[in-house]
Amino acid sequence: MDRSPTASLIAAIGIGLAPAAIFLVVLAATGAAPGAWVAVVIVLGLAFGAISATAIGRTLSRRAERLEAVAAALQDRRPPPHLLPNGSDAMGRAERHLLDAADAIVAEVDSLAEQRDEFEAILRSMTEAVVVTGARGEVVLLNGSARRIFALGADTDYRDRPFVELCRDPRLQEFAGRSMRSTDHQVMSAEIMIQNPAPLYVSASAAQIRTSRGAAWVFVFHDITQLKSYETLRADLISNLTHELRTPLSALYGYAETLIRGVDDHETSMRFLGIIERQAHRLARLLDDLVSLSDLERGLTPLKIEQLEPMRVLSEAAELMQEQAGRRGLRLEVKCPPGLPKLAGDRDRLHQVMLNLIDNAIKYTPREGRVTVEAREAAGANGANAKPGVALVVADTGEGIPAADIPRLTERFYRVDRARSRELGGTGLGLAIVKHIVQLHHGVLRIESKVHEGTTVSVWIPAAQQG
Repeated sequence: MDRSPTASLIAAIGIGLAPAAIFLVVLAATGAAPGAWVAVVIVLGLAFGAISATAIGRTLSRRAERLEAVAAALQDRRPPPHLLPNGSDAMGRAERHLLDAADAIVAEVDSLAEQRDEFEAILRSMTEAVVVTGARGEVVLLNGSARRIFALGADTDYRDRPFVELCRDPRLQEFAGRSMRSTDHQVMSAEIMIQNPAPLYVSASAAQIRTSRGAAWVFVFHDITQLKSYETLRADLISNLTHELRTPLSALYGYAETLIRGVDDHETSMRFLGIIERQAHRLARLLDDLVSLSDLERGLTPLKIEQLEPMRVLSEAAELMQEQAGRRGLRLEVKCPPGLPKLAGDRDRLHQVMLNLIDNAIKYTPREGRVTVEAREAAGANGANAKPGVALVVADTGEGIPAADIPRLTERFYRVDRARSRELGGTGLGLAIVKHIVQLHHGVLRIESKVHEGTTVSVWIPAAQQG
């Protein structure tokens, strides 16, 4: 039968008095006068009982303290101390039940911690920005992508702050407010252009969820700025390509129709046929450049890297352009000092680069001007770890290019002077092709120009490794 702590204490005192009672009975049976022995025996019995009661009380107190320590650890979400059930009494059973409950709670806490870590890992790896707000619009959670999109501090704690502190753009605030006021529990979405501080296009969605604390909202933002840029580039490409094709096609159609109807003057007929031929060549060049640029952008143009002499690269290109330069009354000079390292490049592609650059220089240099093609030894732009290489330079004494136009020269169909460029037969794709070929060689393209003073275009190509 189980006993309470009070009963155990009474039993201990009884155990202590029992020997005294037995001793008194023995004295009475022998006829001895107890006298002072009675008091001594009682005192000894009480002392023995007190000692036994103290020992039992200390044991019970230690067991109670262990139980209390386990309970306190569970309350503080800490691992409980080791507890070994002692005995089969009520206290022992309580210890066993508490130990089983502690094991279950610890296992559940570990499971929740594991799920939390997995959830945080998923949030960290998401490219989409995720923001969770409470019923009052306060921030409950946000991931690293949200900090990046909204330009937030990496170490700043935004929990319990208003959503407006993440981004004060009025368009985003209007979307968040409309989502939180909605009562139909449908996922709301919108495309928003925000300033934070740079302009960004985001695809935003918001959904309401129910938690133990009430309503909450999950906002997901996907950065579509690059996608919008691609859409703009595609629209510009279609517009420019349509315009570029329409001009020669209109000329072909108009002059061919005139010839079909009949032209009595032989000289006029020959002039019309010459125009048709030039426009046909222009269309062919445009299509060839489009195919070449498309292959370069898609990585469908493998390079055949070999060791090339800079002088040979320059002289072969200049030799083909000498006649064109002579027709325009220009001097075409080639400069290449001896002892330059060999280039690591594709002969055909570098030949294409030099032809494009020399052709542009000749077209935009007035009569009696000069075009210089030169090779120089130069290091790459990596400081102390710069790689050795050679810069292939084409400089002219032409009209020059305004500084505002230089960053856009390598865009497809971009022209500083559209009317003159078409008059000279340019497709607007030459420098775009040059840029991609240089990038495939891990080189650097640099354009420098001053209005009325001329333009210098340099292409840096890494040197071949000496075996």
